[in-house]
Formats: sequence, structure tokens, C-alpha cells
Amino acid sequence: MAYNSIILRVEMNHALIHFGEVASAIGKAGGDVTSIDVIRPGQDVSVRDLTVHVTEEGEAGVVEAVRALPGIQLVNVSDRTFLAHLGGKISIQPNLAIRNRDDLSRVYTPGVARVSSAIHDSPDKAYSLTIKRNTVAVVTDGTAVLGLGDIGPYAAAPVMEGKAMLFKQLAGVDAFPICLDTKDTEEILRTVKAIAPIFGGINLEDISSPRCFEIETRLADELDIPVFHDDQHGTAIVVVAGLLNALKVVGKRMDQVRVVVNGIGAAGVSICKMLLAAGVKRLVPVDREGAIVRGGRYPHHPMWQWLADQPQVEAETGLLKEVIRGADVFVGVSRGGLLSADDVLAMAPDRIVFAMANPRPEIDPEEALPHVKVFATGRSDYPNQINNVLVFPGLFRGALDCRARRINEPIKLAAARAIASVVSGSELNAQYIIPSIFNEQVVAKVRHAVIETAILTGVARRTPPDFR
Repeated sequence: MAYNSIILRVEMNHALIHFGEVASAIGKAGGDVTSIDVIRPGQDVSVRDLTVHVTEEGEAGVVEAVRALPGIQLVNVSDRTFLAHLGGKISIQPNLAIRNRDDLSRVYTPGVARVSSAIHDSPDKAYSLTIKRNTVAVVTDGTAVLGLGDIGPYAAAPVMEGKAMLFKQLAGVDAFPICLDTKDTEEILRTVKAIAPIFGGINLEDISSPRCFEIETRLADELDIPVFHDDQHGTAIVVVAGLLNALKVVGKRMDQVRVVVNGIGAAGVSICKMLLAAGVKRLVPVDREGAIVRGGRYPHHPMWQWLADQPQVEAETGLLKEVIRGADVFVGVSRGGLLSADDVLAMAPDRIVFAMANPRPEIDPEEALPHVKVFATGRSDYPNQINNVLVFPGLFRGALDCRARRINEPIKLAAARAIASVVSGSELNAQYIIPSIFNEQVVAKVRHAVIETAILTGVARRTPPDFR
């Protein structure tokens, strides 16, 4: 259930109503008054702003309950979430002030010509003399926004701005939203390649499958800066991090467990790939049509075909409710309400269930929790939230610091292990397998793992001072 905060500006006639009656009416309608601000005091009439915590479904009822009270004039209703977005959530600030002609001559004409000439003679100097060294493009076409689907580039912009805020606050990375008004793969590729010179990395976001696979692969091959589709790999990295710790809780090994992954789209494919890289020997990818089986033929799904060619993928056919029997681990990145308690009980003992469909998981948490050993979701109102925010700030911080050419598979696996390592042995338990996104160790450990692995695998162009 989603909650929101609204601000009700009310004008109260004190001869007709007391504040206690207003608060009582709001409470009966399902709201909770969390703060009161007096805007205009008065003995007979006052104006106050009431901040009310309420479910999205109950918001209209609270508003109507207040409007119906005698002696109350409802002046305005504001949504705090909308207020936070007024004018956008990010801005660009200069790093130094221009106070006189001398300052101007150094940052712009004529002094800037010397810097431009230096970069022209040695293009690598763009990393040290421009914003390229610390800037990431967050690129979307708005076709696969979480929980909303194909809403287009304008509506996707607030999500991309939020991501840019997280980049800056958590890792000090400057990120800018690039919302493209096209769904054409070739046009997206041309556009991103054309704007790439000013950026040190490209974070692809909310681009629908299967186009996202080709877009990422081709950009990674054709650009000399890291390209990372967060919906695919960010999710996969956190899943593997959580599973590494969940297996410690239940006393099982990665190469011994049977894993069912449901929903073989962008995230599902990447999860399967990372699980195989992490050592899973028995994998069952499942989509709406049933299990993707070893030796099968999937001419219209190149990534499904890749999975079908892997020896660790099982050959057993069947729908989800059939192939989940005897599984040690279930990972869901599909849609809500697919499983029941009976399905979970059919799994192997000490079950691990990652039900990550949002906002409604594949199985209701209250139904699953009594029957599983470790349970995780994509939601923040239950323990063990699988959240991409644990990955991309530290990953790009590390990639920028070592000027990595690309994000390869060893880097992704190293990032997963780094996230898992934040949870110490004394802290680890069934309700705590994944650290909080606000844990300060996360970015530092992911950054270190990314740089170390980039150097070892030959994709780093620079060794940061703390690694020398």
C-alpha cells in the first residue's frame, strides 16, 4: 500500500469549529496529521497548513471530510511529492565565481582557447580539463519505466532526475537526464554516440526489451566509455549479492542449489547470466510460455537462445508451478500474484524466495514469510530490499576514477561480492542479507572492487592514487 503526504491549507472560523474536530475528521477518514504550520494567526479566523500522511487511495476521502466541516474553508490542497518536483529536482552550478574581467578571460575568451587547443592536441586531456571526468548521462526513451511502462520521454524525466540526485548525493557523480523522443534503435544509437564526448559514462535506463540488449551491446562496443543498462545489470548484481548472503544463512553452496528465475526479460536475462558466472550449476529460466530448456530453439528471442545453449540450464519442460517443485531458490522479476503458499511449500527445505515484482510481488509477503527461510522483495516496507541504488553510484564512481573503457562481467561480479561483504558475519541473518542504501560502506566498497577488477582485466586507463 502506497502512502503519501498532502498539505491542506485551511481557513478556520474559531466560533464554529475547534482544531480538535478537524484532526478527528481527518483521522476518521484515514489520515494522520503529522505537522501544523500557522500561516496567518487570528483570534476569530486563522489560516493553517496541515500536513497529512494518508494512503493514495484515501487521499480523496480526507479532502472531502475536511471540506464538509462547518466553519472550515479548504483554501488549497498540495501534494508534497509534487511540490518536491516543482521546477525539477536538479540544477547546474559553477565551480568558481566570475567576479571580474580577469576571471572572465580565464574561464571564457580568450584564456579558454589555450585549454581547447591543449585538448585538441591531446584528446585524453578532456578527462582532466572538462566535466567529462565526473559526468554520466542517464539515457532513456521512457518505454519501460518501473511500474508505469511506456510513458514516453516527458513523463520519464522525473525518474531520471531522481536518479541523477542519487548519483550526486551517494557518490559525488554529476549525472544529467537525457530523455529521447524516439523509440528507433538506430536513432537512439546515433544520438548517444553523438553526445558521448562530454560524458565519462552512459547509464541506460528504462528502455524496453529486447531493444535494450542491442542498444547496450552496440554502444559498449562502439564507445570508449563505460555503458551500463541499470535495469538489467543493476538488478542482477544486487540479486547475486543478496543470494551470496542468503546461501550463508541457509548453509548451502552456489554450485549445489537449483535456481528458478521467472520473467526472462531485460533483468531476468542478466540475472541468469550473473548466476551462471557466480557458479550456479542448475538453472531454470521461466517465462509466460514456460521453462526455457537446454537444447530448445527460440529463433525470435536471441537471449533465450543463448540461455538454451548453456549446459547449466535444465532440460525439464513445464510451467512455473511445475518447475518450481524442489527448487532451492526462486527469483521473480515478472508480475504479482503468480505463486501461492502451496507453491512455496513444494520447494526444497530452507527455501530462498526473492519476489521482486513491483508494487505487488509474485507472492504476498504475509503468505510467504511463514514458509521460507529467507525472503526478499523490491519494496522498502519489508526486510531485504533488492534495490539498484546499491550498485550504480559506486560502480560509476569507480569506473570514472579509473577511466574504465567498459563494464565487463568480472566487474559486475566483483560489485556483487562487494555489496554482500558490507553485511558482516555478526550482522548476517535471515532478515538482513542486503545493506541499506544509506550505508556509507556500500559506495566505497563497490568503487574499490570496480577499480581493482578494471585494472586486473585491462579495461582501466588510469590507476587512482589510492591504488598506487
